[in-house]
Amino acid sequence: MPGTPSLPDVLARPFAAVLLDMDGTLVDSTPSVVRSWLRWCGEYGVDPARLAGQHGVTARNLIAGLLPAEQGEEAFRRIERLEVEDVEGTTLLPGAHDLLVALRDAGVPTAIVTSSSGPLAEARLGATALPHPEVVVTADDVVRGKPFPDPWLLGAERLGVAPADCLVVEDAVAGLRAARDAGCGGLVAVTTTTDRADLAEVADLVVGSVADLRVDLSGGQARLTGAAGTSPGGPPTA
Repeated sequence: MPGTPSLPDVLARPFAAVLLDMDGTLVDSTPSVVRSWLRWCGEYGVDPARLAGQHGVTARNLIAGLLPAEQGEEAFRRIERLEVEDVEGTTLLPGAHDLLVALRDAGVPTAIVTSSSGPLAEARLGATALPHPEVVVTADDVVRGKPFPDPWLLGAERLGVAPADCLVVEDAVAGLRAARDAGCGGLVAVTTTTDRADLAEVADLVVGSVADLRVDLSGGQARLTGAAGTSPGGPPTA
C-alpha cells in the first residue's frame, strides 16, 4: 500500500505509546454482540444482513445508516442497554492480560481506544478483569467515532504523545484505516475477526493475536522485535 511503512521499518523503531482496540483485539464479545444485535434488529425491523462488514464501526455510526435520524438516539440507547446487560460469554483473547500487565509494569503509556460506549466498555472490562490502562477512550468521548480518526487522535493526546509515535493494535479494517488517517506510526492487525488478506491491505504487520507479538519494553517505550505472523507481502517473521 502506498505510504505504508515496510515491516523492517516498523520493527526497527521504538514507539512512545501503545493504543489498543478492545473488542476483537483484547476481548471476545462476539456471543453478546450477536445476541444483542439480533434482538435489536427484530425490535426495529432491520434485516441483520445489513450489519455485515460493519465491525469496528461505532453503534451510533452504524445505526445512522440503518434508521431515520429521529430514531437514532432511542435506538442507540436500546442497543447499549442490551449489550451492557448481557456480557455472558465475554472472554479475554490470548495474550491480552499479559500484554496489558507488561505495558503497565514497564511504564509504557497505554490507552484502550474502543468503539464501545463508556458503560459498555466498563462492563466488558469488568467481566474479563482486564487490567485497566491509564486512558480509555470510548465512543462517548468523541463526536465522530471509528471509522473516523478522532478516537485515535484523542488517545494519543490524552497520553501526551504524537500519533506518529504510537503503535496501534486493532482487528478491524475500519479501525486500522482510522488509525492510518490519524497518522499513527505503526499498525498491527490481529486476525480474530477479519480475513488476513483484508487486514494486510492496511496494516504494517498481521498476526493471529496479541500473544504472537514479540515486544521489547524498556526505557518507557515499546519496540516490536518480531512476531509469529507475516507482514503484508513479507515472509514469516518468527
